Amino acid sequence: MMTSAANGLADNLSSAILNQDDPETVRAGAPSYMLLLDSFLEGDPDNPDLLSAAATLYASYGAVFADDPVRASRLTTRARNYAQDAICESYAPSCDWPEHSYDEFVATLDGLSDKHSEYLYTYGFATLAYLRAHSDDWNSLAELPQVEALFHRYLEIAGDDVEGTVHTYMGILLTLRPPSLGGKPEEAREHFEKAIAMSDGRDLSAKVEYAKGYAKLLYERELHDRLLAEVMEASPYADGLTLSNVMAKEEAEQLIAEADDYF
Repeated sequence: MMTSAANGLADNLSSAILNQDDPETVRAGAPSYMLLLDSFLEGDPDNPDLLSAAATLYASYGAVFADDPVRASRLTTRARNYAQDAICESYAPSCDWPEHSYDEFVATLDGLSDKHSEYLYTYGFATLAYLRAHSDDWNSLAELPQVEALFHRYLEIAGDDVEGTVHTYMGILLTLRPPSLGGKPEEAREHFEKAIAMSDGRDLSAKVEYAKGYAKLLYERELHDRLLAEVMEASPYADGLTLSNVMAKEEAEQLIAEADDYF
């Protein structure tokens, strides 16, 4: 009964946060719920759904609201650990992922099926948040090919339940490095456009990431300005996207103000 209630609370909490239109309310309030999820996990440490919910909340907060790099590092590290435990509980070969080489890691992906897709998505998201928070660590950046392979596998097994945001994450992954170091900007462009199409243009963060990840990387000023203009003109209100859209509009305004200096 307690486990069911905790899982329900985690789901409702996630929906409430995603539909909040005041980022400062989330910044101030979310840490209390992060501690609440920690407390639930003290009593039920092997629950993959609770682990996944905690990983998502810690990764989101660490990536978006933690202005201090040291704090972002701590929060995203906890997020990744929770996500690792969640996928480990549901798919035993993943328990050794942190120690695997790239080839060993990829060899385990074939055994994943649609029943693992939710936990795989969470692990990929938490890992991406962790890697962005540790982008100055070359050892962390060496993991990017593994995350790329993981998201490719997720897209293969998720079926109709695929999260469109995974295409945004793929776009981010493929533009974290310049082409000379393995970046794939044209593949990234395809993923950004898929993310936008899957949300019917309502996911404004996909357009912002497209502008700053691809358009800035390749100095495409016209595309950059068009995407950001569309973000500024759009309503932020969309189920499950409101918070990220409000923040996307704030970031778009800043990118527009800096565009003349960059281009």
